[in-house]
Amino acid sequence: MVSKRKLSKAEVSGENGKADLPARSSETKKSRISAPGEVETEGIFEELIRTSGIVLKAGEGQNEIAVDQMTFQKKLCLALEKHPTYPGVLKLFISGLESHIKDRNQFKNCLLPCAPTQTEGSRTRHSYCDSLIKLLLGIKILQPAVIALLLEKIPEFFFDIVGTFGTDFPQLIINQFKWLDKVLDSQDLVKKLMQLVSVSPVPIQHDIITSLPEILEDSQQSEVARELSCLLKQGRRLTVPILDALSRLDLDAGLMAEVRQSAMTIVPSVKLEDLPVVVKFILHNVKAADAVEVISDLRKNLDLSSCDLPLKILSSQKKAKSQVQASSSMSEVTTSQNCVKLLFDVIKLAVRFRKEVSEAWIKAIENSTSVSDHKVLDLMILLLIHSTNTKYRKQAEKLLKSKIQLGCMPEQLLQNAFQNHSLVIKDFFPSILAVAQTFLHSGQPAVVSFGSCMYKQAFAAFDSYCQQEVVSALVTHVCSGNETELDVSLDVLTDLVVLHTSLLMRYATFVKTILDSTQKLHPCQIRKLFYILSTLAFSQRQERSYIQDDMHMVIRKWLSSTVPNHKQMGIIGAVTMIGSVALKRNEGDVSSLERLELNNERDEQLSNLLDLVGFCCEQTPEVLALYYDEFANLIEKQKGNLDLQLLDKFGKSLVEDFPSDFVVDLSPTVDGSFLFPVKSLYNLDEDETQGAIAINLLPLVSQSNVGRVAGGMSSQSKRVVSPLCLSPCFRLLRFYTAEQNSGSLEEIDALLGCPLYLTNLEAEGKLDSLSKQEREFLCSLLFYALNWFREVVNAFCQQQDAEMKGKVLTRLQNITELQNVLGKCLAATPGYVPPPATFDSEALEAVSSTNAVGPVRKKTGKKKQTDGSKTSSADRSQGDDSSEGNQPDIELSELEKIATERETENPLAKLQNYRLYFRELDLEVFTVLHCGLLTKSVLDTEMHTEFCEVVQLGPAELSFLLDDLCWKLEHVLTPGSTRRVPFLKERSYKDIGFSHLCQRSPKEVAMCVVKLLKPLCNHMENMHNYFQAVIQNQGAEDEPGENIQEHMLMSSCYQQLLLTFRSLFAWNGFSQSENADLLRSALQVLAGRLKPGETEFLLLEDLISESFHYLLNFQQSVPNFHCAFILTRLLITITEKPVAGWKKEKIASLAKQFLCQSWVKPSGDREKGSQFNSALHTLLCVYLEHTDNILKAIEEISSVGVPELINSAKDGCSSTYPTLTRQTFLIFFRVMMAQLESSVKSIPAGKPSDSSEVQLEKLLQWNIAVRNFHILINLVKVFDSRPVLGTCLKYGRLFVEAFLKLAMPLLDYSFKKHRDDVQSLLKTLQLSTRQLHHMCGHSKIHQDIGLTNHVPLLKKSLEQFVYRVKAMLAFNHCQEAFWMGVLKNRDLQGEEILSQASGERGSDEEDSAESPAEELSGSSTDPSDDGEARAKGPGSPAAR
Repeated sequence: MVSKRKLSKAEVSGENGKADLPARSSETKKSRISAPGEVETEGIFEELIRTSGIVLKAGEGQNEIAVDQMTFQKKLCLALEKHPTYPGVLKLFISGLESHIKDRNQFKNCLLPCAPTQTEGSRTRHSYCDSLIKLLLGIKILQPAVIALLLEKIPEFFFDIVGTFGTDFPQLIINQFKWLDKVLDSQDLVKKLMQLVSVSPVPIQHDIITSLPEILEDSQQSEVARELSCLLKQGRRLTVPILDALSRLDLDAGLMAEVRQSAMTIVPSVKLEDLPVVVKFILHNVKAADAVEVISDLRKNLDLSSCDLPLKILSSQKKAKSQVQASSSMSEVTTSQNCVKLLFDVIKLAVRFRKEVSEAWIKAIENSTSVSDHKVLDLMILLLIHSTNTKYRKQAEKLLKSKIQLGCMPEQLLQNAFQNHSLVIKDFFPSILAVAQTFLHSGQPAVVSFGSCMYKQAFAAFDSYCQQEVVSALVTHVCSGNETELDVSLDVLTDLVVLHTSLLMRYATFVKTILDSTQKLHPCQIRKLFYILSTLAFSQRQERSYIQDDMHMVIRKWLSSTVPNHKQMGIIGAVTMIGSVALKRNEGDVSSLERLELNNERDEQLSNLLDLVGFCCEQTPEVLALYYDEFANLIEKQKGNLDLQLLDKFGKSLVEDFPSDFVVDLSPTVDGSFLFPVKSLYNLDEDETQGAIAINLLPLVSQSNVGRVAGGMSSQSKRVVSPLCLSPCFRLLRFYTAEQNSGSLEEIDALLGCPLYLTNLEAEGKLDSLSKQEREFLCSLLFYALNWFREVVNAFCQQQDAEMKGKVLTRLQNITELQNVLGKCLAATPGYVPPPATFDSEALEAVSSTNAVGPVRKKTGKKKQTDGSKTSSADRSQGDDSSEGNQPDIELSELEKIATERETENPLAKLQNYRLYFRELDLEVFTVLHCGLLTKSVLDTEMHTEFCEVVQLGPAELSFLLDDLCWKLEHVLTPGSTRRVPFLKERSYKDIGFSHLCQRSPKEVAMCVVKLLKPLCNHMENMHNYFQAVIQNQGAEDEPGENIQEHMLMSSCYQQLLLTFRSLFAWNGFSQSENADLLRSALQVLAGRLKPGETEFLLLEDLISESFHYLLNFQQSVPNFHCAFILTRLLITITEKPVAGWKKEKIASLAKQFLCQSWVKPSGDREKGSQFNSALHTLLCVYLEHTDNILKAIEEISSVGVPELINSAKDGCSSTYPTLTRQTFLIFFRVMMAQLESSVKSIPAGKPSDSSEVQLEKLLQWNIAVRNFHILINLVKVFDSRPVLGTCLKYGRLFVEAFLKLAMPLLDYSFKKHRDDVQSLLKTLQLSTRQLHHMCGHSKIHQDIGLTNHVPLLKKSLEQFVYRVKAMLAFNHCQEAFWMGVLKNRDLQGEEILSQASGERGSDEEDSAESPAEELSGSSTDPSDDGEARAKGPGSPAAR
């Protein structure tokens, strides 16, 4: 069309044009008197326009139309057609138009709507009229020429800045082509517009593309959509207009999927401001059928980390204090956050109004299994769905909870969401509050912890209204009385008061209301509450005095109470308050007079409190001991922050009683009559004859027993001295001395080596001859002595002097010796209740509840079944059937299982049940693990070295320390998902024995253990060498008893070392970015054992690889199956950081090696028991989950290992898999069935689009799976125990259901191409389903409720299978290949059940109805395999 236009110009300016032009001008251009603003000169164009009803205006005025639009078009068309020079007049008319629009004002008037002519007394005919150009485009004979003229005008404005003439001419021109009634050559118009797009500047491209939907005809939409889709991939500048245009085109489903995929590909790289438009287009055009697939792709491609970049840049610039850069970055942050806000608004609209989008988001997140696949986006989407769509609220909450339990949603994701996207997250605040409240009700610690983190982040990120709501919710939790909620809420408030003191002060009144509900609080919770209130009350001098008054009032009331529980709470509250008052203050801004007044006021407060507390403690040893412990904890916690003058003034009176109460001069004889003769033992300072001291233990124990018998009738004014206070008072003395002397304990170091007044401990060999009172007295004496030694070790473990270190090691030896003696005494003293070692009411209550059922409660109690899972999906089956015996114990922790196992082997190991009665070891004690050989000098009277004694950390001491370390790490570092909170009605005593440990954060504990890794590696390598030597020297002559005992002790150390490593590396805190350096430090220690000095610059992946290889080297020396199990789990924990394929193979190989190894105890017996079964179950799951071909592995065990077992002796085992015995067959069988069922679910369902090769590959997989299933099901004929039958019925149904869902669509489409394979597959499966039918009959005959519960669902699945195969054959036009009959009821061995066969006809028909037809053949040639079915005729249903 453009070329035609050029041709007409040439004609006009050609030879004929030279002669015609003057004549034409004289004929067409006439002057007339024009109205103001009208065009003055008039040619053919102007004349015809005027006569048709439009007045052309010059300048700023609009063209006026005096007639109706249709009338104008008809008049002009008629005038042109009847013109004498027609069709030549058309060229003259277009030339006139071209001349007219050369003036830009006149051009603008022609592009803008005409104004209706208004005369006096007349009314406007119509409110809106099209522009002159639009009207001309509506006339057929003018349209092509006008279009060509307009398209030629567009390039004139390529380089105009919009606003130069106040008008966007290209946009106005393009608008003329919209909504035309008829375009004569629309193909050519669109072609030229697309050519313009390729050469135009971006603004004009934008205008053309967005106008296309209004210009195109329906037939052109698909072609243009493809062009736009290609254009979308080429550049990012036109993303928004292209998607805007595409969204308004009516495209078929296939093309829309194509276009949507093009949009999907640009999501990762599109500009942030365009992202909402792209996502809107994708979500707007998603269909229900492919919603999950589309949303999964979108979720994968959407990455909000790019939105975080401006924020990170801003924070770094603020640190660098670059003001100019920071201000520009601030605007970038605002833009970024606004774009993310728009993005979530788009998603919110889709979620609110389209249910398939909500379902697809939930399904996409649910289908993501890898921890690394989860992002901040997932968390925010779930919160968005929760807040937007009430129908899916519970589903979103449930999914979030399950992801947290699986470790896929770490708290780091939540922190990132609040820090980087607070603008978006704030909209979800009601949902955040609701979810956090729900999570705090949960029994899963990981979920509870996540809920508490939500509260903390919401308080820090949102405004005062939200903060007030958070505090109110936390106070409500505290006052609810729910144990878990209470603890967690107080922990959250404690964190808030530390991190955001000034913010929380605004809501101090809310927090203070908790004082009205203190009757529900335990001492530990009282401690937390008073710490919170004291911090708020004393952080600013007089502003919070009303809180101080309330606290004083409550404490006085408690201390004055006669109820012991209240008195203890009063002491805890008072000491916590004292800690806040006695802190060093920065009072630089206060005058000396004010400071003096403040000090006097503070001293008076302290003095009054301490006097009251001291008076209340005098007569009750338990309360006094608690006071000592609380004060010691206060000094330890506030180390270096307390006012030393105040400490000296008020603390000195507490510790100066220790020497007079508990220490006496050492003398050969002790006056008094006691149950046992007094003897000083465990003296490490025997050379110091002058001034020697001893701990007056036995006389004090006797005195306290006499006092108890006398009923406390002695003078009330005299202070009671009890051995209960010995260890607590020494602990206070130690911290007080260290604080006053900058950490030095030189003043009290004599207490480390001084002896104790005990008795001759050889009496324990004659326990049977002692009375009950004497045995109990001896037990109490030993408990006091052990607790004294524990506190002494706590105090002096960090001394650097070699002799002091030697004494500490000796004290550890003393502890292990005394524990052996105590174990024997306790075994001979049933029902004995030891003296308490911790003194708050929670501890005392725990002690009484433990002894209410005897100290061996754990041993007698049945293990509970839960639905928890440790390693794999196979564990889920464990709790389903109460009939399935030998269940792995997944409720107890590893340490509890080990302790339980030890009890059955060794009665002395029951000492573990008395852990509550021992003083807690501090973390610093484990620095002793660094010690190698130490020499302790013994001096003669002239201070010369008489001889040297070598002291070293022996196996017994190492086991003692490692055992305690393992319990500590399990308590603090064990991932929350594996530790379940007890039922709400049960009192939780989880912190008893860990009160000092709980004052440290998990990170602090992890740092301590990382520092211990080197000595722990040394000890583990020593164990490795020991057991390597044992393996090499097997068969050598040794003392059998001694050898077994040593072997057991070393095995215990090895096991505890592996547990320590696993507890450390399984800590979920390593997933947080702030702990990345700590993880790196830990891995460097392990990697450095293989590559010393080369680990500093290794990448994290390389460090993990080297650490993995280091730990893998221990596989050859593991002494027992449980050590092998822990080593495997440790390696899995290491590889879980980033998982690599080769590591998976190594773990599978290692697990198989352990399964194929014979595990025998030193005594020669094969390993067995619940702990062994539990470890075997998990290790077999690990092997099958990590092997590259799970179906092949199952086939090998079932077709090689099991036949070997069947052919072995009664107590024999499989030669290939020695762990497979008749006792462990159930474990193997259950795991293989569960893993087989889960593995077939991973085979993709058949699709019509699958190629022949893909179909064949899937068929092959199903063939192997069905063959394995057949082998396993037929094992019931040999192993027909009830648990095996239950497993068969349960997993048999699940397997058939998976086959129906995933394999049958494959058979539908592959039957014609692979007929023989399909026929073979169905025949094999038919044999298995027949055996399942026999099991159903067996269950009914035996009337076993546990088994018959499975029967209805299984029979339904079997019936569905029969009819589904019939449908498949019908689909492939092979109905004649299908035949159906009635199966007879048979037993497990295939024998017919005669009682039913000989019954009446009515009974037979009833049985037939219960047993659906299950006879089918893969072809028409063999309708019955073995004659079990009675023919009813081809294709006729037999049982219905």
